[in-house]
Amino acid sequence: MSDEVAKAHAADAAAEDTIFGKILRKEIPCNFIYEDDKCVAFHDISAQAPTHFLVIPRKAIPQLSKATDEDEALLGHLMLVGKKVAAQLGLDDGFRVVINDGKNGAQSVYHLHLHFLGGRQMKWPPG
Repeated sequence: MSDEVAKAHAADAAAEDTIFGKILRKEIPCNFIYEDDKCVAFHDISAQAPTHFLVIPRKAIPQLSKATDEDEALLGHLMLVGKKVAAQLGLDDGFRVVINDGKNGAQSVYHLHLHFLGGRQMKWPPG
């Protein structure tokens, strides 16, 4: 079992608070590369590619599968912010977007977050 899969199996999906909640409340210092009233973006501390950043909503949505119809505009906003940050960071040759959902999706933090990875050739299938 990979380290990420082990973290996903150990994660508490019912936890009321997450590391991302603490980052959003500025209890944990973080240098945002993008910030607005709906979301933030920052570099992943466990980068899996030369460029690896996360986009997270300020609204605490635990999983993509738990999003509701009222989240539709926010979900689109997260994607567009990621596209803008990717361009800002020079990912002109492309990038990959990953959303892990639940234990079998290897989600280890239960606050919706989009991984944007680039700066190298991605492989297929991803895993």
